[in-house]
Amino acid sequence: MGEIRTTRTAATPGTGHGRISTETVRTLVEAHKTRRSFWQTLGLIGPAFVAGAWQFGPGNLTTAVQAGSNFGYALIWVIVISTILMIFLTDMSVRLGIRSPVSLITSIKEHLGKAVGVIAGVGVFLITLCFSVGNAVGSGLGLSMLIPGTSPVMWTIICTLGVAAVLFIRAVYRVIEKVLIAIVALMAFCFIVSAFISNADWAQAASGLIPTVPDGAWVLVVALVGTNFSINAAFYTSYGTKERKRTEADYRDVTIVDTIPGIIAPGVMTALVIVVAAAVLGATGQAATSIVGLAAIFEPLAGPVGGAIFALGFFGAAFSSMIPNAIAGGTILSDAFGRGASAETRTARIVSGFILAFGVTITLAFQTSPVELIVLAQALTVLVAPVLAALIIIMSNRRDLMGSLRNKWWQNLLGAIGLVAVLALSVRLVTSLLGMG
Repeated sequence: MGEIRTTRTAATPGTGHGRISTETVRTLVEAHKTRRSFWQTLGLIGPAFVAGAWQFGPGNLTTAVQAGSNFGYALIWVIVISTILMIFLTDMSVRLGIRSPVSLITSIKEHLGKAVGVIAGVGVFLITLCFSVGNAVGSGLGLSMLIPGTSPVMWTIICTLGVAAVLFIRAVYRVIEKVLIAIVALMAFCFIVSAFISNADWAQAASGLIPTVPDGAWVLVVALVGTNFSINAAFYTSYGTKERKRTEADYRDVTIVDTIPGIIAPGVMTALVIVVAAAVLGATGQAATSIVGLAAIFEPLAGPVGGAIFALGFFGAAFSSMIPNAIAGGTILSDAFGRGASAETRTARIVSGFILAFGVTITLAFQTSPVELIVLAQALTVLVAPVLAALIIIMSNRRDLMGSLRNKWWQNLLGAIGLVAVLALSVRLVTSLLGMG
């Protein structure tokens, strides 16, 4: 027995048992699971790419084109910093999804009080209402540009009904993951090709990494942060992580194949859109003041095909954001009011339906759909974002909850920088809207 005992002790240091315990078996199984094949590792892709698809919506695309057409390459630094901060906040949410035995809202209620959990849930819901407008407008306009002569309102209604149908598919989250990953990959290809055929001034683009804020750019800066440092998307990532039953043994591989690339992808696409807009429209001083004007960034590159590329990308951005936006808002509000933390609960589906209906209603009421309305809707999301960011940071620092996955000092530092940034931008937005700054 002595030899057998030595072998077991080497496998699970500190156990000191003379027989194989359940904990020993579990440890051996977890250790074996960490040695995955290439395809098994790719199977971990999911929650962060869903967050990225939600993050890269029509508002993101619209603000990026406006940034490039109005201010050239000057605001690329906003995307870089927002993406870095988004990675760290999403990572915190992933770890919360792994460690918490219940959903994030429920965990907040247990640790910080029921009222705080309800506030968080309502906050995410309000952000999804803002996003729903841009998603509804974008999906309809994207398809109407792709199929000339058709009504954008008709396509908006069709897309909304399509998403509503998805809400009733069993195991809806897994279906959505696959669809969104495919759409993100297609958009990435379109924008990368467009960037390299636009004859951009890459040296000038590099100078855009130095933080500067041109006159009249503050609301646009706030909107860029609101879409790229998408704290509500980071918040919801914990739900996707728990849905996929991730464990601590998965954490390292999840970070490498999902969290980092899933958040970097929309950041890179946004930066490339700014580059293309700056190269095509910025050089002529032509500002994009309408959705049709946005499509013009691709036409000089490839004629009608370029316009089709933009239309496809715009539709993809809207539709890929519409699905998780509605589901996240419904799921989290349902969880906040104790009606269940799953997208398949009756309450979650009703709320998701309301979010979709809200987007369609605003679209029908304001059929001109000015670019400024989309930009403002994205900017308004930063008013709620500081609350969600603070809760993610606080919860990921709780020793009794997080254990070995508790925040390190440098993670807290970057989280604090992100929190201060969105707080400052919230104040700046309010003062700008009141005509004080």
